[in-house]
Parts: sequence; C-alpha cells; structure tokens
Amino acid sequence: MKKIMLTGGGTAGHVTPNLALIPSLKERGYEIRYVGSYQGIEKKLIEGAGIPYEGIASGKLRRYFDLKNFSDPFRVMKGYVQALKILKTYRPDVVFSKGGFVAVPVVLAAKHYKIPAIIHESDITPGLANKLCIPSAKKVCCNFPETLPYLPKEKAVLTGSPIRAELLTGSRLSGLKFTHLSPDRPIILVIGGSLGSVKVNTAVRSILSRILETFQVVHICGKEHLDDSLIGTPGYVQYEYVDKPLKHLFAAADIVISRAGANSICELLALRKPNLLIPLSAAASRGDQILNAKSFQKQGFSAVLEEEALTDDTLYQAIQDLYHSRQTYIQSMEQSALNNGVETIISLIESLV
Repeated sequence: MKKIMLTGGGTAGHVTPNLALIPSLKERGYEIRYVGSYQGIEKKLIEGAGIPYEGIASGKLRRYFDLKNFSDPFRVMKGYVQALKILKTYRPDVVFSKGGFVAVPVVLAAKHYKIPAIIHESDITPGLANKLCIPSAKKVCCNFPETLPYLPKEKAVLTGSPIRAELLTGSRLSGLKFTHLSPDRPIILVIGGSLGSVKVNTAVRSILSRILETFQVVHICGKEHLDDSLIGTPGYVQYEYVDKPLKHLFAAADIVISRAGANSICELLALRKPNLLIPLSAAASRGDQILNAKSFQKQGFSAVLEEEALTDDTLYQAIQDLYHSRQTYIQSMEQSALNNGVETIISLIESLV
C-alpha cells in the first residue's frame, strides 16, 4: 500500500487543505498519517476525520524580539528528532506539507531520509516556515500567479488551493433551517478566520442596526467573541465556530464579509460567493492578506476594504455596492481556472511515489 504523511498546523488554514486531499488519497489506496503539534487546532480536526495523528514539539521562529526566541529553537530541534523517529518507523512514500512551523522539522526529516516532499504556499509571498522548507522540497505548490517569481522555477507549480468537496454540497434550505432565518430577505455571512477577528466583529456590530434594515446576518465570530447583548436580535445569529453546517451557511449566504486568508478566499472563489475582503493590516501581520486581497480584486473576484479605511460609513457603503454588483463578481469567478487544486496536487503526489 502507498503511504503518505501529511503535516501542517497552527491555524485551520494549515489544516483544511490537507482535509480536502484525504478523500481522493483514500480513493487511490493511500495509507495516511498526520504529524502536527501536541495540542494545536490540527489535532482535533485530523482526529475528527479518523486519521492517525502523531504530535511533536513545535516552536515558532519569530522576526521580532520575544523571550520565547531563546527556548523555541530547542523545541524545534526536539521536534526534528521526533520527526526523524516517526518517519523512520512509518516510512512514507511521500510527505505533503501545508505549512506552519510544526511542518518544518517534518520536511527536513523527509529530506534526511530522501523521502520526496511537496509543500503548499497559500499566500502570494512565502512565509518564513515555507522559506525554510523550500530547499528540502521536490515541488512547491501555490495559489497565485504572483507567487511564481518567489519560487525556484524548477519546483514551482500553480495549483490553486485544494477545497473540501463537501463544502460544495451545501443546501440553502438546510442553512435557513440551521439559522432559523427568513428565506425572503438576503443574508450576509460574516467570517473572520478560524480564530475570529475582533476588528471585523466590532465593525459589523457597530452598524448592525443599519444592516438589518435590508439584510439578515450570520456571524461566525470566533471563540469567546460572542456578544451576549445581541442574542435574540431578529435577523442576526452568531456562532463561535461552525464545522459541518458551514457548507449550508455558505449556500444560504448571498454575500460574504471575510478576512483575506488565502484558503478562505479560495473557498469563496470555488463557491462563487460575492465577497468583501477586509485584510489583516500590515501593522498586525507581514501584509500577506493585503496582497491576497489585491490579487482577487484585480481578477474581479472580490471587493476590498482595508482596515485603515474601515469606518461605519465605508463598511455600510461597501456592503451595499457589493450586493448590487454581486452578479458581476459571480461572472468573473466563473471564468477562473483555479477553483480547486485537489486533482492537480494529487497528480503531483502520484508522480513522486
């Protein structure tokens, strides 16, 4: 039986593309195992999918001063030793990494044993973890044409992001039943990433009364970000996190307000959902979400409102403009060739086994 080791973690964005590959890998007869951190979000998601899971030590390599910078290198070295042991025991034919710092020791260990590794970079510019992995990888997959100049030409493959097939099977009726919202008024789905976004949450709630004059709102606000004062507000429902019913919420939504994480926006592309992106500011990140958002805006897939321009009035106007122009965005998304990278990535995996 062919064997594959999947890895990646830290956020849901480093896990969900791996989950998207699993059904196709099983269809092709692969035995699958996963390496992640001890208690990261990936552990719960992967074990929930019934895949054997191995935890290793993980440390973050930061570009800024932090006391953990003195201890985390030792955790990374420990993780590398653990990854060597796991790969020696399991002996996979290939490793696929979705990134995050927990993946670095796994990819380096694969190189030690001459096991081919494929890595996937979601954002336009490679993050530090993937930069460390690229020299050890056989192939580097990416979502955006703008990423190709940052990668070794002989390794780079434009694949798009693998999308979970089940996400494409949502039912509007099931979404309405889950939320108890009306079928007669348009619905905005607000989603701020797996950890939620305080700024997006605050911005939407500050104009909620204005929004609810026209729309209904489904708000996935992140863990510990529920607003108890809004419970029971007609036309407004909020959830910390939604897993299996998410496909139905997407199906019920007429437009989506989202952060601009690469996996999230690729899902919106595959679902043909008109969307307003509010990327994480450069002050709070390395600016990758801004680049992602601008790429999608340029291709006609998304409207963009940067945090620096986010006010009650600009947000309200952007929502109105998006809704009234929604068909134009849908038409642009229908013309895209990068809707789902599952088959392309599976073909790469097969070519290296």
